[in-house]
Amino acid sequence: MKSLITVQKKLLPDLLQVMQKRYQILQYIRLMQPIGRRSLSISLGITERILRNEVQFLKDQNLIDIQTSGMTLTDEGTSLLIHLEEMMKDVLGLSSLENTLKERFNLNRVIVVSGDSDQSPWVKKEMGRACVTCIKERLTGNNIVAVTGGTTLAAVAEMMTPDSKIRDTLFVPARGGLGETVENQANTICAKMAERASGNYRLLYAPDQQLSKDAYQAIIEEPSIKETLTILKSASMVVHGIGDAKTMAERRKTPEEHLRKIIEGKAVAEAFGYYFDQQGEIVHKVQTVGIQLDDIEEIPSVIAVAGGASKAKAIKAYMKQTLDSVLITDEAAANELIRD
Repeated sequence: MKSLITVQKKLLPDLLQVMQKRYQILQYIRLMQPIGRRSLSISLGITERILRNEVQFLKDQNLIDIQTSGMTLTDEGTSLLIHLEEMMKDVLGLSSLENTLKERFNLNRVIVVSGDSDQSPWVKKEMGRACVTCIKERLTGNNIVAVTGGTTLAAVAEMMTPDSKIRDTLFVPARGGLGETVENQANTICAKMAERASGNYRLLYAPDQQLSKDAYQAIIEEPSIKETLTILKSASMVVHGIGDAKTMAERRKTPEEHLRKIIEGKAVAEAFGYYFDQQGEIVHKVQTVGIQLDDIEEIPSVIAVAGGASKAKAIKAYMKQTLDSVLITDEAAANELIRD
C-alpha cells in the first residue's frame, strides 16, 4: 500500500489531492451532521462553487444524503470513510508520526488525527471521536472509567455513542470540579458520557481549587465523597486532558504565592493538579480531591487526549512521566513534538 501511494504521489499528485479533499468533506459531515452547505464551506475554507460540485459528486455516489435540515452521511458513506481512514493516515504521513512519537515517548499507542485543533474546532471533535473508539476497544466486562474536565474531554463526551460494550460501564469524575465553567467540569462531562453511552455515573461534589489540609481532610471524610473516592481507586481506565500550566493556574484562580511558584518554576504543563516543567519535574502540586499521579500507575488503561500546536510543550513535559499510556493528539501538536 505504501509503495502504491508513493507512486501515486509521483505520477498522479492531483488524484491524491482530490481524494484528500473529499475525505475531509466526508469527515466533517460525519462530525457535524446534519450540516448545511454554507456552514461546511466556511468551516473547510472551500468556496461554495467548488463545494457544490464536490457535494453533488458525493451525492451521486450515494455517500451523502441531502435534506432541508442539511447533509448527512449515508450508511455507504460511513462505511467508506471507516475504510479510508487507515489509508489516509499513510497518505497524510500520520502513521509515520504515530510510530515516531510512540518510540520517542515509550507509549503504549499513539493516535494522530489530521489538522490543528487550535485553528479548527472540528479537529478537537475528531480527537474526541478517536478517543471514543479507543475507549470502546479497551473495555472488557464491567468497567469503571474515570474522566477529568476540560474542553477536550467535553468533545470526547459529545462524540460518545451507545455500545453494548459500555452499557454496564460506570463513569466517575477523576477529580472535583466545582468552580470551573459548568460545561467543562468533570462532573458534567462524566454525566454526559454516561448518558450518551447508556451507562451509569457517580458524581464528585468537591472543589477543584487548592484546599487547606484541614479542608481537604474534612471533605474526603464526607460519606458520599468517600464512597466515590473508593470507587475511583478501582478504576480500570482513566481518560484525561493535558493543560497549559499558566492557563490552568489562571482558570483555577490560583493564589498569588502559588502562581509565583508555578511561574518561577517554569511550569509548562498541568495534569491531575500537578504542574510540570519542561523536564517533566513537578514544580507544584494542588491539594485537590480525586485521582493522584501515584494512582495512575495502578490503572490498567490510561488515555491522554490533547492537541493543538500550542499544547506541544505541555504534552512533551507530561509524557516524560514515562507512563504506559495512550496519547491521542492532532497533526499540529505531533509535528511540533517531532520538531522538538
